[in-house]
Amino acid sequence: MEAQRLLSGFCSASPIPNARTQYFVRFPSPSPSSSSSTASFAQSHMWVSFKARPLSTKLIQCRNTADTERAEVMVSSDKQDLTGGIRRKKLAVFVSGGGSNFRSIHEACLNGSILGDVVVLVASKQGCGGADYAREKGLPILVFPKTKLEPDGISPADLVATLRGLEVDFVLLAGYLKLIPVELIQAYPRSILNIHPSLLPAFGGKGHYGMKVHKAVIASGARYTGPTIHFVDEHYDTGRILAQRVVPVLAKDTAEELAARVLREEHSLYVEVITAVCEERIVWREDGVPIIRSKENPNEYS
Repeated sequence: MEAQRLLSGFCSASPIPNARTQYFVRFPSPSPSSSSSTASFAQSHMWVSFKARPLSTKLIQCRNTADTERAEVMVSSDKQDLTGGIRRKKLAVFVSGGGSNFRSIHEACLNGSILGDVVVLVASKQGCGGADYAREKGLPILVFPKTKLEPDGISPADLVATLRGLEVDFVLLAGYLKLIPVELIQAYPRSILNIHPSLLPAFGGKGHYGMKVHKAVIASGARYTGPTIHFVDEHYDTGRILAQRVVPVLAKDTAEELAARVLREEHSLYVEVITAVCEERIVWREDGVPIIRSKENPNEYS
């Protein structure tokens, strides 16, 4: 499958950082009769699978499906799970640009703020800043959709199959400018989130993204704006709103100044919401509105 060819970085000779569990991979030394493909096993881009149980120390196996060799992986945990036995979630992040929200999400996963791990990045452009960051961190990358400018992109069916194969729990859009295919929405109901830089439903919809949003806010005379996190449906910015944060618009704001203040709130709000999602604290009211249960006081919602 084309999607398999584009995935890489599941198994590395260097330690893979994780807030709760550390993995140390030791590859066997090739014998003199080993082929060149076997000798370069540590650099293989073929599928590799890990199976580990957090909160334990034991040897497990890392197997390359194109080879019969195995690597020893030592798993150790130095932090007890404080979320009542809730398992860590697997996250797929979608980007089209610099990926600053993606970076904050990934860092929050590594430092333990989010009970989850980014297992794949989906980029609309191979050369975007978010994809460059993913390569630096050894994260696998998929290009979607397939276009004339991105001939290596994959189809909606391959995208869904790959995310399911990776056992992805939630899809997070972080500055992804393409319309999400209906196949993905059907495969992940109530499991796809997007962040938008205005207080939806104001200044949303097709064509409202990036600096265009902040220029429109200032031109309208609105006194307040801020990021919105919402579930994704088949249209631009029309899914159920999950969280918002208010940012005042100052009298002499430029679009760039306003964008910078909104972006700071985006970073913190998105991490807070993803933390609640991974800890299974989202509750759907009878009228279909999602609300967030407080971690400190389970009887309070926002």
